[in-house]
Amino acid sequence: MLAHSSEYERRRRAFSWDIPARYNMAVHACDAIAARTPGRDALFLPEGEGFRPVSYGTLSALSNRFAHALIAQGVGPGDRVGILLPQSLEVLVTHLAVYKVGAIAVPLAGAFGVDAIAWRLTDSGARALVTDDAGLAKLVERPEALSLLINVEGARDGALAFSALLDAASDRPLEIASGPDDPALMIYTSGTTGQPKGALHGHRVLLPHVSGVTFTHEGIGRPGDRMWTPSDWAWAGGLLNTILPALCLGVPVVAQPRGKFDPEAAFALLTRAQVRNVFIPPTALKMMRAVPDPKARFGFDLRTVGSAGEALGAETFEWGREALGVPVNEFYGQTECNYVIGSSAALGVAKAGATGKAVPGHEVAVLGEDGEVLPPGRMGQIAVRAPDPVMFLGYWNRADATADKVKGGWLLTGDLATVDEEGYFHFLGRDDDVITSAGYRIGPAEIEDVLIRHPAVAIAAAVGKKDPLRTEIVKAVIVPMPGVVPTPELEADIRAFVRTRLAAYEYPREIQFVDELPLTTTGKVIRRLLRE
Repeated sequence: MLAHSSEYERRRRAFSWDIPARYNMAVHACDAIAARTPGRDALFLPEGEGFRPVSYGTLSALSNRFAHALIAQGVGPGDRVGILLPQSLEVLVTHLAVYKVGAIAVPLAGAFGVDAIAWRLTDSGARALVTDDAGLAKLVERPEALSLLINVEGARDGALAFSALLDAASDRPLEIASGPDDPALMIYTSGTTGQPKGALHGHRVLLPHVSGVTFTHEGIGRPGDRMWTPSDWAWAGGLLNTILPALCLGVPVVAQPRGKFDPEAAFALLTRAQVRNVFIPPTALKMMRAVPDPKARFGFDLRTVGSAGEALGAETFEWGREALGVPVNEFYGQTECNYVIGSSAALGVAKAGATGKAVPGHEVAVLGEDGEVLPPGRMGQIAVRAPDPVMFLGYWNRADATADKVKGGWLLTGDLATVDEEGYFHFLGRDDDVITSAGYRIGPAEIEDVLIRHPAVAIAAAVGKKDPLRTEIVKAVIVPMPGVVPTPELEADIRAFVRTRLAAYEYPREIQFVDELPLTTTGKVIRRLLRE
């Protein structure tokens, strides 16, 4: 372990960025490999009981066709193109084509409602939207700038047919001269206050994600590697943490069958699709904990597991190593600045309850209220030294918010953590999620980690509830394990369970059992709703 740890330090010290003057995400993720080995598998699509392969050469040709089709419809450099599609061949072809045109992809999650879609299309000034019948049905009011609708399921309701546009276009390569700082992708952040903001990224954002995925997935790109994630490809977790870096590294990606996430079906897919590498958010992993003896029952053969989005916790970390057969390498980032902290068990960077260390190439610290770097053990805000190639270009039409995000040479995340003596970051939660009780500031993550150690608890969230004596008390909202019947005796047992493992002021004085927790479309618990 010490030898491995010293290897991490060597890599961190030796690391430097080499950003080319000309760079395009579509070329890196598809065309470069297609030019060398066009028949290499890039994508596996669900088909019947199996999966149909799609080659890099096919992806390159289809994305060339769609790029020419977009240009013929008046889409040009800088134009925003909304993409509202589930995991599919069409969503990947659209992304690659938009990058080739020099336009800006605006991914939209299928879980979004009418108002969420309308806000993003209107705020971005999207000129085009590529979607399906379900997406068209959510387009109740067509924003003024939206002049082009394309439907992958056929021409209707004012939309052109995706397939017809492809058939009429040439697959000849485009002349691509984009630079690393040219805008390519805009993902809207959910935020904690106000309307979502568009985080605009240049093409260069993909390069640090490739190095981050290589770090977390321990030299990914070995023979037999195959990637899958249940995360919507509209989010940074699905798009930047998984599909695009995997393709850059020559690793084929398995598309998720449509439908709500189901833990049993997820384990079955790992076996059926011969998946070796996965990105699974912590909430999904915690749901999978309820499946008994998964390794024996399903016989999957994973090589690497990555997880991010919320704190994983020591309990899920330990369960993963035993139940999945490999360590869960946790990592951290935000839409604006992703994949900056991570774990790599192969390099000795893995610790139960810790998110990881700074990924080589990034300088990360915990800052105090005055902007000073705090010593080990002190709680403060996670910050990333600017500039950094993984950082966003800015918020769309929000110079004020951009200025608030990057101050004094640091990008401020708004997330709280501590760093221990070994350099591991311990994520505690967002600043507005921290509970203030009797003068103590309590991060929800460590309470939730202990709660799910209790055999009756499947998933849990800890929030602060207003209290006239203590300012706030800790309240736990719990989804019980299947078959568990909530009782006052169980509540008392859970309170005692937490109190004996954490400080006396951290145990939940109030417990509520629910059937499910409110989650964002990226699988994070919406603690704001629980507080309200």
